[in-house]
Amino acid sequence: MLLGQSIFQSVLTRLKRERDDEQPTEAAADFRVRGLGTGFVVSTTDEEPETGATGDTNAYFADLADISELEPGAGTQQEMEAQAPPSPGDFTSETPQPQPVDPVEPSIPVHLTRLTTDEIAGELAIVDVDTEATLNDKRRRFAKTNHPDGVAERFRPAATTRMQIANLLIDQAIRAREIHARMFG
Repeated sequence: MLLGQSIFQSVLTRLKRERDDEQPTEAAADFRVRGLGTGFVVSTTDEEPETGATGDTNAYFADLADISELEPGAGTQQEMEAQAPPSPGDFTSETPQPQPVDPVEPSIPVHLTRLTTDEIAGELAIVDVDTEATLNDKRRRFAKTNHPDGVAERFRPAATTRMQIANLLIDQAIRAREIHARMFG
């Protein structure tokens, strides 16, 4: 350890010195990606490259098809028509058109017709031995089938009424249990 430096500071100083020693003083002026072979470098001009890729690049293009096949507009008119997708008019006489179907209005589910407090209390089946956890479980199960977001638009007012009544009954039952617990502990 150097005088007046912590171990951490001395390690940083040594690493910085090693990094400076490893770096060359003059950077190479070639424009290649290090690690790739010279076969990947392709000349974009007619001149011979000064450094790097001196190999023959024709070997890379030997497997390609004739360039005339790849050019747009190449080929005969018959070949292009054979490759063209069929026009919409080709199917009009063969394909039967689907008949429009009248949308069927959904009928109201039976449980959404029960809107009185007694009917909903009967569905919830709240008893004296229910705990707060069981009452919350009953609330979740009731909401799963009766929540307004889960029914058709035109049945949402009935579903909202049912949810309001069910929440009121369950909240009253929870409050009654809390009062009973305070009084009789």
